[in-house]
Amino acid sequence: MIMGARIVVASVAVVLAAAWALESAPMAGAAEFAAGVAVVDITPPVGYRMSGYFNERLSTGTLNPLHAKALVLKDGPQRAALVFCDMIGVTRDISAQARKQASEKTGIPAANILVAGTHSHTGPLYAGALRKYLHDRAVAKSGSDPQEAVDYPAKLVAGIVQAVVEADANAKPARLAAGAAEQPGLAFNRRFHMKDGTVRFNPGPLNPDIVRAAGPTDPQMGIILVRDTADAKPAAAVVNFALHLDTTGGTLYAADYPYFIEQTLRETLGERFSLLFATGTCGDINHIDITKKERPKSDLIGRTIAATVREHLEGLKAIAAPALAVRSETLEVPLQTYTPEQLAKAREDMPKVGTRQIPFLQEVEAYKILGLELRGSRTMPLEVQVFRLSRDVAVVCLPGEVFVELGLAIKQASPFATTLVVELSNDCPEYIPTRKAFAEGSYETVNSSVAPGGGEKLVEAAVRLLKALAM
Repeated sequence: MIMGARIVVASVAVVLAAAWALESAPMAGAAEFAAGVAVVDITPPVGYRMSGYFNERLSTGTLNPLHAKALVLKDGPQRAALVFCDMIGVTRDISAQARKQASEKTGIPAANILVAGTHSHTGPLYAGALRKYLHDRAVAKSGSDPQEAVDYPAKLVAGIVQAVVEADANAKPARLAAGAAEQPGLAFNRRFHMKDGTVRFNPGPLNPDIVRAAGPTDPQMGIILVRDTADAKPAAAVVNFALHLDTTGGTLYAADYPYFIEQTLRETLGERFSLLFATGTCGDINHIDITKKERPKSDLIGRTIAATVREHLEGLKAIAAPALAVRSETLEVPLQTYTPEQLAKAREDMPKVGTRQIPFLQEVEAYKILGLELRGSRTMPLEVQVFRLSRDVAVVCLPGEVFVELGLAIKQASPFATTLVVELSNDCPEYIPTRKAFAEGSYETVNSSVAPGGGEKLVEAAVRLLKALAM
């Protein structure tokens, strides 16, 4: 079935090329829209610690390389850049440095640059309370940390900056098309109401104590296609879908299922095609169908998403009148608080994290409290960023692992026909649950630094910015 789909898409692409050129040709006297793409390897050295779980996990090799992928857009004097990195998240410190340096080298305003993580659980552990504990322990033991023989944060900043600079240099006349597709059967809410009245995350497949899911999913996949004007060939696509990137595991660096989306799309769109995966709001969404024992693997997930993208390329709506603009707002969101006794307990528990000597949620709480201590503040600056591509298309960028209900609320209130909502943008402050989820409890709320209501504030800011940018 997939082979047949390849033949259809390949033939349709040829037929549509001339029609695309006519439909999206710029008006006389209008500034020509341009776009550039660049891909830079940001894979750490083997032996560096890996992120994603509550234990020390050292890399042993590379399954597929990790990349920083940049898309630079130019619409007359307006310029913007979107960068997506194959890692669990990009801290505010890293994104701020990268945005500033990239701006200095390209002239793109730092406020118009997005730096997002895809949330791969097979990338580097370079920041946070667990990394600090493991690093400090190594230094105390031997005087140095053999797992951090290189300054990876500096390498990461340099890689992000290089990607923006190269994408800016690669910019050429281009045309955009955008739209949405439905992708059923891959994403599932991982929080469930149980017979004992509690809400649990990942209670296990075929668990007889499950009553019902505690929240929805977002099966809508947003797609933005970039074509070279000269030959109408697809050069890149931004694909936005709400599904956790924790489908690979192991100790080999890997970009998770987006790698297989790109490889599959290249079979019909060419080896130079680049996929920029923009993770949707999936703080409470993963790939586990609790009605089945087996879980789909990353290659199957990637091929399935790629097939859906290909099937909908023909139906994407050309953006005949680009209107690039970017606005952002930074909120000071209250953080959760802890007592001196809780801090002392967290310090006592930290050596036990990853050893199974204490319950899992006790591990998570220790990690969270020590992370809050590192921040040293009662509030956290959270930036909401919105990119307008046209009167019909916008991209909303939120920090943290955002619950799907919050992303759905933004889409529902958006005045734009096509709205992509991207999480883990410019910062990665753990989970951003809903007020409802905080009341229910379980893993994500324990592993959240923000106080209840912080997620709803992000929604309010995003909707304000969308309405301000609506034409």
